[in-house]
Amino acid sequence: MPKLDLGKLDDPEVWRKIPILDKDTLRALSDTQFYSEFCHTQHDGVSEFWRSGGVTGAPLFYPRTFKDIEVGLESFARTFDCAGAGRGERAHVSFPLGIHPVGQIYARCATSRGITVNWAGSGTSTPSALQLELIQRLKPTIWLGMSGYALHLANLAEAKGIDLAKLGIKHVMCSAEPVSQAKRDKIERTFGARLTDNFGMTEAGMMGSEDVPGAGFRIWSDLYYIEVLDPKSLEPAKEGEVGTLVVTALQTNNVTPFLRWSSGDLVTYSEADDGAGPFSVFPRIKHAHRTAGFFKIRGVNLGHQDLEDFIFRHVEIGDFRAEAVNEGDNDILRLCIEVKKGVEQERLLGMLAAKVKETFELTPQVVVLETGTLAKEFEANIKTARFVDRRG
Repeated sequence: MPKLDLGKLDDPEVWRKIPILDKDTLRALSDTQFYSEFCHTQHDGVSEFWRSGGVTGAPLFYPRTFKDIEVGLESFARTFDCAGAGRGERAHVSFPLGIHPVGQIYARCATSRGITVNWAGSGTSTPSALQLELIQRLKPTIWLGMSGYALHLANLAEAKGIDLAKLGIKHVMCSAEPVSQAKRDKIERTFGARLTDNFGMTEAGMMGSEDVPGAGFRIWSDLYYIEVLDPKSLEPAKEGEVGTLVVTALQTNNVTPFLRWSSGDLVTYSEADDGAGPFSVFPRIKHAHRTAGFFKIRGVNLGHQDLEDFIFRHVEIGDFRAEAVNEGDNDILRLCIEVKKGVEQERLLGMLAAKVKETFELTPQVVVLETGTLAKEFEANIKTARFVDRRG
């Protein structure tokens, strides 16, 4: 850290002298270094620990103070407001519970909005079949969880002859995974509900929410200072240009000083708009979805997001998993799909293979699975393993 005039941190030139902090920097620290050299020792007391998300290797556990949690609960609760969910409603929380903060913070903050909560957790703590039973019995109006798990519940419901769209859920609230338009359409169709996506990170907290579906996230700029920078020069990107997101939490990092934290997200930024709606005072960011993974199969780069969008546009397909495999020294794209009841499989398989070839220049090997198979395989995972490279 260079010597800074702390009285001039609101001067952009002074602020940008602070080095950007990224995951590689954290990976280089031992546990002892992180807690004794990086973290603040003077604060109002550690309330709990939040597990770092997405960092390879041994995770760090971030100390959160009582003040951090007080502010954090409010930042999560605002997402209920953006979704239009409020007092008197009932929520079924299917986010993981435990050392990943999102599930338990969502369940705790609902109280401030007068919302009843069922702390179901993910499929690891409450099996998916039991989750469906609880939804039928307790009749929630809000379902919260990862978008991938929403799809798994919908597929399992279909296998059991349960019509989710008729169970009274009005709001689906997701976070932690990208939600493409095709995935959004599929979830809204199967749940009979409006999907609101939300954006946060363990290093900061819940940072924002959609107030208009698909338009991007309103960022709580009273709680988080964000910068969108040119990925190469690290100079401020212009409004509407794709840049790398850099975040400084203003009130929720009283132990962990994540100044100018680079999350790796590539986004576009737009200023607060014309005042239409209670959240219009906040700026928006929208993901560019350029950090999604890809398979390289026989020289073809196959983007995971592109393939997911393509598959979910086919309403005959309930769920899928894509695998890169090697058979006889030849790389192959294998699509494992679940087909909805009443669909003529041979016609679908022929059409699907032809359209994949036309769209991605690869002829896939298509395998049909019994409905509900993927939900059972996926439910033990925190995030959906929808793309798997099995080539070793």
